[in-house]
Amino acid sequence: MVHFVGAGPGAPDLITQRGAALLQAADCIIYAGSLVNPALLGLAKAGCTVYNSAEMTLEQVLAVMKENERTHKTTVRLHTGDPCLYGAIREQMDALDADGIPYDDTPGVSSFCGVAAALNAEYTLPGVSQTVIITRMEGRTPVPEGERLAALAAHGATMVIFLSIGLIDKVQAALLAGAYTESTPAAVVYKATWPEQKVVRCTVGTLAESTHAAGITKTALIVVGEFLADRYDRSKLYDPSFTTEFRKGAGE
Repeated sequence: MVHFVGAGPGAPDLITQRGAALLQAADCIIYAGSLVNPALLGLAKAGCTVYNSAEMTLEQVLAVMKENERTHKTTVRLHTGDPCLYGAIREQMDALDADGIPYDDTPGVSSFCGVAAALNAEYTLPGVSQTVIITRMEGRTPVPEGERLAALAAHGATMVIFLSIGLIDKVQAALLAGAYTESTPAAVVYKATWPEQKVVRCTVGTLAESTHAAGITKTALIVVGEFLADRYDRSKLYDPSFTTEFRKGAGE
């Protein structure tokens, strides 16, 4: 059987108990290259074969899975963060379905959650933004025409931008072509939750300059929006005047 397992964004203790148990029991681990904390590979039992998928094609990954299935061995496909985001997981699952190979999926903690923790931030502040756009800049890998960064930036919502730090100058230009201004708060977080985590707070207007000055060229997320500022409305959830299913509001 194949187990797709999401790791934490960096800190090895962020993997779920189930994920850790699957790693310990695996006969084979195929992990997502340098983005996986090597401490997680230390959970592998003696004799477990380990492959770095960064050096493999989809066909090579599938060949390993199929051979393990043929010999009744268990494979763990270890993705970074949660594989539902930019994990190229669907094409693997479809191929396994076509060959009748069983699999399951164990969630992980996405790096965008690690970034919020690093910033002590809440993405969905009342009166500021109730929408989080998770996207990436178009580059060598295209995006659908309607999802170009400038078009999404028109919403002015909280934005989390993956896989784009190497295009930071173009990212800044696209954001400014939308609803964001030079003074809109922004941040870049390098390797969220890793020991070498680095946080750069800036504005959209200084985004590229600040990123270049920090020497960040890869493995970082960009977040943008007024959720990083100080103004927001009080939540209705704990407002004493607001009636909920569990309590009656004051004066009602």
